[in-house]
Amino acid sequence: MKYSIVTIFLMAGLTTSCNEISKPGTHPPDKTLYEVVFRESIAGSYEKRNIGDKTYKFVYTYTDRGRGPKFTETITLNKQNFITAQYITGVNYLKDSINESFSTDGTKASWVNSQGKNKEDFSGNKLYFRYDGSPAIYEILAQCLVTSKNNKVNLLPEGEVELIKKIPLQLSNNNPIDLLMIKGLDMTPTYLWMKDNQLIAKISGNLHIIQDDFKEYRLKLKAIQDSIEDEYLIEITKKITHNVEKTIIQNVNVFTAQGTLLHNQDVYVNQQTIVAINPFGKKSLTKNINVIDGSGKTLLPGMFDMHTHNDKFRGILHIAGGITSVRDLANNKQLKNLSIQFDENTIIGPRIVTFCGIIDGPGPYANQRNVVNNLEQALSEIQAYKDLGYQQIKLYSSIKPEWVKPLCEKAHSLGMRISGHIPAYMTASQAINQGYNEIQHINMLFLNFLSDTIDTRTPLRFTMPAKHGANLDLKANQYLDFVELLKSKYILVDPTVSIFENMFVAKKGFPSPTYNKIVKRLPLINQRDFYNGGLPKSDELIEKKYKNSFNKMLEVVYDLYQKGVEIVPGTDGLPGFLYHRELELYEKAGIPAAEVLKLATIKSAQITGLSNLLGSIEVGKKADLILIDGNPLENISDIRNVEWTMKDGNLFYANELYASMGIEHFKQTN
Repeated sequence: MKYSIVTIFLMAGLTTSCNEISKPGTHPPDKTLYEVVFRESIAGSYEKRNIGDKTYKFVYTYTDRGRGPKFTETITLNKQNFITAQYITGVNYLKDSINESFSTDGTKASWVNSQGKNKEDFSGNKLYFRYDGSPAIYEILAQCLVTSKNNKVNLLPEGEVELIKKIPLQLSNNNPIDLLMIKGLDMTPTYLWMKDNQLIAKISGNLHIIQDDFKEYRLKLKAIQDSIEDEYLIEITKKITHNVEKTIIQNVNVFTAQGTLLHNQDVYVNQQTIVAINPFGKKSLTKNINVIDGSGKTLLPGMFDMHTHNDKFRGILHIAGGITSVRDLANNKQLKNLSIQFDENTIIGPRIVTFCGIIDGPGPYANQRNVVNNLEQALSEIQAYKDLGYQQIKLYSSIKPEWVKPLCEKAHSLGMRISGHIPAYMTASQAINQGYNEIQHINMLFLNFLSDTIDTRTPLRFTMPAKHGANLDLKANQYLDFVELLKSKYILVDPTVSIFENMFVAKKGFPSPTYNKIVKRLPLINQRDFYNGGLPKSDELIEKKYKNSFNKMLEVVYDLYQKGVEIVPGTDGLPGFLYHRELELYEKAGIPAAEVLKLATIKSAQITGLSNLLGSIEVGKKADLILIDGNPLENISDIRNVEWTMKDGNLFYANELYASMGIEHFKQTN
């Protein structure tokens, strides 16, 4: 494969030795500057300073709609380039304070982080990997890996990482650089761009950290990395895809569109289609048919996640979690290309059944994905999305309230729906009366009862419902009138309550209740993400208030369900795992498990206009199927026990899908 600025030589093996990190007589520059780019806008900076013998200071910050970290960090290294002292202060992404440290006396290492204090014997050959901090750790890790004899580095407090590939590249000015592919930290490989053992770029999704001297190459480096990532995922897809052809799932309990179970059924599948459903053993088996034993297990239709933001890595998690169809509620305009890759199974992923374009107005808290400066541009963007085949438009928090009505009218004239956040200085009632069809996130409903003077572009959209949500009176006329408005206007509500459980209830240093059931199954960094504690909570009184507000959110979900307001299960977060939690929380709120499963399947299929093909297990429909070890009608949490997922004539075993992302299968931890 050739690129305009580089020639790539993929190495058949990895070198196990390299030049010393610091050659005798040479010293790194006193100061190295980096630019932080988030969603293609300059969002912050990263600075590295040499302040002494093997001692460095780092300052790192970026902003994302009022959120974003800010860290100051000092690190001292030993001769082998392992950390001997580290101090980190600042705030994390949600602006909670961070104070982390590590030190060693040569025989013992001790540390303090968000999980508390600990210590162990230390001989200088393990790398302390901080919980929160700057990108400095990645540069140090890369330096240790390229000098490791077995391409591996052991971490403190736990873990091991491995250098999978070291890809030498050459820039157009004959400048040699390396791209390192590392496994063991995250669900997806970590990619680090290096020159002379110094970090020049770390590109991860929408967040890019690029050294000033290489800024002009950022997009070209990203294009190369994208291609290498694609090749990696294509290889995985080929390895773990199993063709269905003629298959029978034998003696299985089938979940129906009515929310009941048909016990002991044989379900026949021919490639992509369900061709027969018979009582167990009624029909003799034909030759050349693949038999799957479903005894004591539950067969469900593939589920719908109704609030996603997809990329090429997330597809595996959706399928592993039993989600075969998704609505994408804001992405770039190249989303159709990814959808084709999913549909053709070039890369594993769900079918994207709803394409929703996003539009936001100008300002410091703009979404950054598709920002317009005036109403005319916004109207033009709606037409552009329509021309791309999108069915829906999502408005974001920086849209000016006076734009809402004309934007809704434009979308409706094109047969498109309007949904989204409620713009700042506007209430949900006002947005509905001006044309909204749907509201994302339950906090937007709670804000309706607080004030239309809150700048909901900022984190106030989270903290105000957290502080005051518990006071919402579900018998008050103001609330009852609002629910009647939702019903009369046929407003769809997309609550995403699980993300608010993590924000409102999680405590720093403890596994979030949202992820507690799966946290130990995840790679190192993903585990740590779920110990951060959500929104900052200064004392026990605040903790109790936030928890009560979350419980009120669950009460509202149940009340809306009882009163006939259409709600849909969506996540806006970690695919699969967060969806399972969303369903558990609906059941916890009071919705019967069978009805929760109907929301996830047939009702979502009806809402997206696909119930003639998807959403239930019936002859003639597509064989989007999942096999559950257990009975989620009796125990909703059994929905987590997905053994395999069938989609478009392909069978995917959950254990293989999870293994490809460094995640343990549920049977490994039960």
